[in-house]
Amino acid sequence: MPDCKFHKGDIEISDGIIVNETSKDAEIIDAENLFVIPGLTDIHFHGANGHDFCEGTQEAFKAISDYELSAGVTTICPATMTLHEKTLLEIMREAKKFHESNKNFVGIYLEGPFISPSKIGAQNPKYISKPDIKMLKNLQEVSGELIKFCAIAPEVEGAEKFIEKAKNLATLSLAHTTCNYETADEAFNLGAKQVTHLFNAMNPINHREPGLIISALEHDNVNVEIICDGVHIHPAIVRNTIKIFGDDRVIFISDSMEATGMSDGEYELGGQKVIKRGNKATLKDGKTIAGSVTNLFDCMKNAVKNMNVPLEIAVKCSAINPVKALGLEKFLGSIETGKKANLIGLDKELDRKFII
Repeated sequence: MPDCKFHKGDIEISDGIIVNETSKDAEIIDAENLFVIPGLTDIHFHGANGHDFCEGTQEAFKAISDYELSAGVTTICPATMTLHEKTLLEIMREAKKFHESNKNFVGIYLEGPFISPSKIGAQNPKYISKPDIKMLKNLQEVSGELIKFCAIAPEVEGAEKFIEKAKNLATLSLAHTTCNYETADEAFNLGAKQVTHLFNAMNPINHREPGLIISALEHDNVNVEIICDGVHIHPAIVRNTIKIFGDDRVIFISDSMEATGMSDGEYELGGQKVIKRGNKATLKDGKTIAGSVTNLFDCMKNAVKNMNVPLEIAVKCSAINPVKALGLEKFLGSIETGKKANLIGLDKELDRKFII
């Protein structure tokens, strides 16, 4: 429900839309003793099921989409890596084709190449580029306006002018950055409105150098993404991020890569070799975390069961807030009349019993 609380009652659906009344011949799904929540929306992930979004093929897109749907992630906005512009353009062309036949695929998150080499993470330094408004416009045009988020390190040369010109093309998210408090503050004042995987690939809070995190906190219109896989962020930090920022501004993401849903072994991310062991993926150095291997539903479940985040808040951060960040809240994200009936039935252990 829009108040983010659970209520007893029936949900009527007609032609995939939640309605006030349904026909007498309607199919009945027994949800007695189950929680029914909206389908989840992942606005930032790279792949799953043995495939990466940057493969740029219809086969890869479908394999990823099918896996996410099976996990209760009914709306997806996958992310690119730092790649050559020519490669990114090819991905955009194929993504546009896929979107025409798959409406659960609603956007693209451009995570590179406008980032800092000092906080490269698992991105490929070979393809880092200075912020380029012409490149973004070209990518946006070829994609059919599918780019919804664009990551940028605000301290790199040309970032301020780029933010001023690009803020109406996509939501600009500060990422892979060594920026200080003042630079972040200026970027938010110029139009940036989000922070990519908060705490990861950025400087920590220091009482004399508060940095990006505190600057984001002070701007009420800025959303922050967090990864609740149990690897990227300590449970206490997850709880206190929600407490301090408020549950309206926190977006759970998975940041998952192609090894998600697969057995342990060697995989790729952005053209670099990645090793999956258990619930952790790293570059071959064994130290650099390379995305996650946990889908968004399991991140949400982990936040509830192992991080003491209330279910209502975890659902809000996984279903409602990401849809608002996409600007699709009129159609998706909550259980209301007139919205798409993407629904998940959960038992008391938060195991999925049905997905619509």
